[in-house]
Amino acid sequence: MNKLLSLYQKTAGYLHHADGLPLLALRLYLAPIFWIAGTNKLAHFDDIVMWFEHGLALPFPWLMAALATWTEIIGAVLLLAGLGIRLISVPLIITMLVAIFAVHWPHGWQAIADPGSFAANEHAAEATQRLNGFLGWLKSNHPGRYHYITEFGKPVILNNGIEFAATYLVMLLVLVFQGAGRYVSLDYFAGRKLLNR
Repeated sequence: MNKLLSLYQKTAGYLHHADGLPLLALRLYLAPIFWIAGTNKLAHFDDIVMWFEHGLALPFPWLMAALATWTEIIGAVLLLAGLGIRLISVPLIITMLVAIFAVHWPHGWQAIADPGSFAANEHAAEATQRLNGFLGWLKSNHPGRYHYITEFGKPVILNNGIEFAATYLVMLLVLVFQGAGRYVSLDYFAGRKLLNR
């Protein structure tokens, strides 16, 4: 038992030197998500303002759209560099909370309708039945188009639930509490430089 405990402690000691890698993985996962979301908002900014105002009934729609857009764009760059991670994660978390409660909450948990999931809402079974009915009709009546639609994967019904936004929020919370990661971020090297002064 003592040998096993000693091996465990030795392994944990070795892993401690690489504890920045999972945080780097989180940052590299989140950076393109926020970059794409932010640059898409920027490319269609007037439409986003209209949606914030009329679709979501958010106050100060132009300001909210600008804040969401630039938080995501700047956040993506900082996540990639590992700079100011604890600081930028807070407005990104706020953006995810707004997305969860203003956009995705009415649709339940699932991002994609799956009646077999534990968190399926009342529309998941009907959505899947309709999709399967359409695909069956397409296959019977237009096999070439069916092949074209299904060639690269199985079509799904987007449920637009909170699943993805909640997942990103949890990942950002980890970054708030753990930081950008040792050896793999500008935060780490900036912190060391400050300590050496």
